[in-house]
Amino acid sequence: MATLKDVARESGLTVGTVSRVLNNRGYISDETREKVYAVMRELNYQPNEMARSLSKQKSNTIGVIVPHIVHPYFAKLISNLEQAAYELKYKILLFNSKGKEEKEGEYIEMCKSNRVAAVILCSGSFHTEQFRKLDFPLITIERFLDEGVAGIECDNYRGGVLAAEHLISRGCRHILHIGGVSGLPMPADKRKQGFEDVCRKNGVEYKEVEPGQAYYDDMHYYPVICQTLEQYPQTDGIFASSDLIAAQVIQVCARKGIRVPEQMKVVGFDDVNVAALTTPGITTIRQPVKEMAEAAVTLAVKAAKGDMVPATSMFPVTLVERGSTGNGKPEASR
Repeated sequence: MATLKDVARESGLTVGTVSRVLNNRGYISDETREKVYAVMRELNYQPNEMARSLSKQKSNTIGVIVPHIVHPYFAKLISNLEQAAYELKYKILLFNSKGKEEKEGEYIEMCKSNRVAAVILCSGSFHTEQFRKLDFPLITIERFLDEGVAGIECDNYRGGVLAAEHLISRGCRHILHIGGVSGLPMPADKRKQGFEDVCRKNGVEYKEVEPGQAYYDDMHYYPVICQTLEQYPQTDGIFASSDLIAAQVIQVCARKGIRVPEQMKVVGFDDVNVAALTTPGITTIRQPVKEMAEAAVTLAVKAAKGDMVPATSMFPVTLVERGSTGNGKPEASR
């Protein structure tokens, strides 16, 4: 059976460096980290054996894996997850996958070696082999995963319905939906379905654009928004799948001389801080992020203790009206 010394020898590193990689302590370059994990796979080395030799008990730590830490939605989610964990006397161990599948696998291994009580997964949708036969419960937020013990979602379909109904009620007849990531099945896809159903029911012309993974990764949607408005010049209403996209729509419209809300009405999704900081403010679909984060942490703790938890928890969304659709009041939700 391979040992820590074997991994160090084969990777050409010291035992201390390999130990820091396994325990995620101190600065480790991506090249060094990848070298260690490649040797671990080659030798079939199981780092959690070291953890078991130290203690049979789980720690009071919950692993959290996200695809972004600077995206406004994930920043808000992380803050609420940390607070919810703190109130239950738990800590979080945060990992930023940046949408890379190999990082998710490495982070799961780090969670094993750190003896986490549970993992909350908010990252992308990749192959699921690394999530099978885990020795801790896996809770998901806004993603599909059969191996998860429990899933947290907002009512994405209802959000799409509310957005389309609101734009139509404000006189929009050529509506555009700008989605998030194409090719990755996610609960957020239901936003588009709700949007489509309302537009068809009301006989309203609509178009859909899915920018793709590259735009999602760098969060810079300006080029695709410009191209889309040039392609569909009759557009008078836009439903963006995030407030981040909606804010950039307002920026593009300002530079093109398109007046919001007089000529273009805009609805976002999430209700993060940027929605209230633009001029005009963004009408948006509010996710109850705080409540979703609290539920995820509570379910993680309960599942770690062996308690039964619901497979899926659905949270309602609400429409928050601001200036981007013509409402003169600072905020009026329903």
